Amino acid sequence: MFDSKETVLTHANNEQQVPPLLQEAVLYAQQRSPFYKKLFEEHQLSFESGMFIAQFKQIPCIQKEDLQQHNFDFLCIPYEHIAEYTATTGTHGKAVSIALSNPDLERLALNEAHSFQLMELNSSDRVQLMLTLDRQFMAGMAYYAGLRKSGIASVRCGPALPLVQLETALQLQTTVWIAVPSFILKVIDYAQQHQFDLSKLAVRKVLCIGENIRDEQFAMNSLAKRITDALPVQVYSTYASTEMQTAFTECGSGCGGHYNEAMIYAEILDEEGNAVPEGSYGELVISTLGIEAMPLLRYRTGDVVRMHGEPCSCGRTSPRISPVLGRKNQMIKYKGTTLYPPLLHHVLHDFEGIIDYVVEISKDNLDQDEVAMYVCVKENLDTTSLKEFLKARLRFVPKLIFQTEQEIQTLLFKTGTRKAQRFIDVRKHVL
Repeated sequence: MFDSKETVLTHANNEQQVPPLLQEAVLYAQQRSPFYKKLFEEHQLSFESGMFIAQFKQIPCIQKEDLQQHNFDFLCIPYEHIAEYTATTGTHGKAVSIALSNPDLERLALNEAHSFQLMELNSSDRVQLMLTLDRQFMAGMAYYAGLRKSGIASVRCGPALPLVQLETALQLQTTVWIAVPSFILKVIDYAQQHQFDLSKLAVRKVLCIGENIRDEQFAMNSLAKRITDALPVQVYSTYASTEMQTAFTECGSGCGGHYNEAMIYAEILDEEGNAVPEGSYGELVISTLGIEAMPLLRYRTGDVVRMHGEPCSCGRTSPRISPVLGRKNQMIKYKGTTLYPPLLHHVLHDFEGIIDYVVEISKDNLDQDEVAMYVCVKENLDTTSLKEFLKARLRFVPKLIFQTEQEIQTLLFKTGTRKAQRFIDVRKHVL
């Protein structure tokens, strides 16, 4: 069910028929969604069974702003049939509410059960959830539901303090952790500072959410290496969003997030909305499959990735997506250098003297991008070495603002979101 040989739309011929699950999604939205009914009418579109790819591509792509402005026009079921409300973080503007029906919740659990299959977890595992489980956060709920679906024990620690995480992991001998990787580093740092014997833990696998742990060639980046240097674990990357209610999760080969064709349809498009050549970077555009309450068609995620269509070394033939190069609207042009935030994160994680940080992008008085790094560094650090390191890795030295750990923590949650924001973009017009 989860490993199909059908071709990703990026490589599909316009004369091919739309796969059955995608066809069902289009016809369902045409019939039930006020937003898509209006959109189709405005563009004089009407769909019937047996449609072709060329017809599907006539559907205009939508983006986050459409969800923000017309949130519940996407709802396809009566309000009384909604089982749960979740919400996006609001990191990139107004938060969006995503409603789910009971079948949608079952689909969500099945989706994460698939992730745990890719990680080869079983009923002997004990999974410590080190992420938010409330505040309408879909991910925490999804992982918990997926564990129940898989018959695997869960330990709902949430984002508790490092001491609590360590004591729980030791007492219950949890074998798998699910967390933001930078938080794992905080747990490790706390253990090392307080002479906590990490060798007594049973953890062997870590599912890393929210941050890249691999580079473009799938090699572990410094963030992942710092985790695996301290703990004898295998790290897994996953990519997901509240809007698409689906995850692309790595298998043990660590060569990209497997594409679950039973739950999502993916396109990789250029700026003009055309499919990019195979293996090239472009924006990930998704259509959800099998969602009852708030399905999406041709939704621009804003994330720049590339698709890998060759069979994985694990034996699966499903295509895989690369680590996210960056968000399309967060591209930075600074002193002749073009880069995305993930590169800045990788570089800062590579410098061991940094305890914590926040990157802020603004415009100067000439309307040029300005990069500021708020950093908390270890005591007695030679700041000249940090400047030289940044110049060597980035080819420029950003504005450095040295702060205490508490001041950095305040910045991380300045917007009131439930997730730490290490990248703050205050530009009025993002390129």
